[in-house]
Amino acid sequence: MSIGQLTKHKQLGLNDEQALDMYKFMLLARKYDERALLLQRAGKINFHVSGIGQEAAQVGAAFALDRDRDYFLPYYRDYGFVLSVGMTTKELMLSLFAKAGDPNSGGRQMPGHFSHRKLRIVTGSSPVTTQLPHAVGIALAAKIKGESLAAFVTFGDGSSNQGDFHEGCNFAGVHKLPVIFMCENNQYAISVPLHRQVAGSIADRAIGYGFPGVKVDGNDILEVFRVVKEARERAIRGEGPTLVEAVTYRLSPHSTSDNDLAYRTKEEIDLHRGKDAIPRFKTYLIECGIWSEAEDAKLHERLNAEIKEATEYGEKAPFQDPQDLYRYVYAEEEGQ
Repeated sequence: MSIGQLTKHKQLGLNDEQALDMYKFMLLARKYDERALLLQRAGKINFHVSGIGQEAAQVGAAFALDRDRDYFLPYYRDYGFVLSVGMTTKELMLSLFAKAGDPNSGGRQMPGHFSHRKLRIVTGSSPVTTQLPHAVGIALAAKIKGESLAAFVTFGDGSSNQGDFHEGCNFAGVHKLPVIFMCENNQYAISVPLHRQVAGSIADRAIGYGFPGVKVDGNDILEVFRVVKEARERAIRGEGPTLVEAVTYRLSPHSTSDNDLAYRTKEEIDLHRGKDAIPRFKTYLIECGIWSEAEDAKLHERLNAEIKEATEYGEKAPFQDPQDLYRYVYAEEEGQ
């Protein structure tokens, strides 16, 4: 590795502490994800959608955004992203166990439907891709108000074939809106491989809507950071949207109700496991001289303790009162 590669994070404007924080959030997201899978298999929760293998794209993007001003519309695998912008493991566990204190939906929605008003994480919906036109609407409002912020929205490769994707891109392109579209291309739309669902390049679709599309290695956290940072700078300058295609791989099944070996082989998964972004970035940090195996062991221990505490917190937290079933369903009469 060259001297230039060893200091890439500094060249991109990141200090050592920020680079280490990126690694911490990737690892924390992985540990949360793994714990959720175990909880589902143990029968303690009903359902989990995993994001294992996609942490670098999520965390790299989060660090490139303004976490005090921008609006975020993540999709259901984005644990690394929501943790990086301020959600806690305890909040995620409240959602996982469907408890009353869940900030996403008060335990009413399935896990992965993120929403956090304080952090400007906009409510997600179960129909995939509907978050794209919502992001475009937020970007339009920001432009009308003259606010210096960007809307950032993520989605999967399967979602790039939905009408909401094309309608959102077209509207954003016509009005040159400050929105960043990031496709986390994990090679599968549930069980359908990329070559059977997408003709050509997802990033190249941006050309037809009049704005740049960039394909990036989604397992290279610093490259994702660079590309999303440049996209945000374009948006703030009034130059319009950018489509980012972060090419990664879903190492886990689509969800806990999915048998992924029915449509792909163990050999394929193992091949991509060898490209896992977490050990890759860890090696980079060690070679930079800012991390060590001893420090890594301590971090694992600390994060394991955090996940354990959050799990116990979520499991013991109270459920919604059944009498609250109809809250927010019907409008109250005036004067009530």
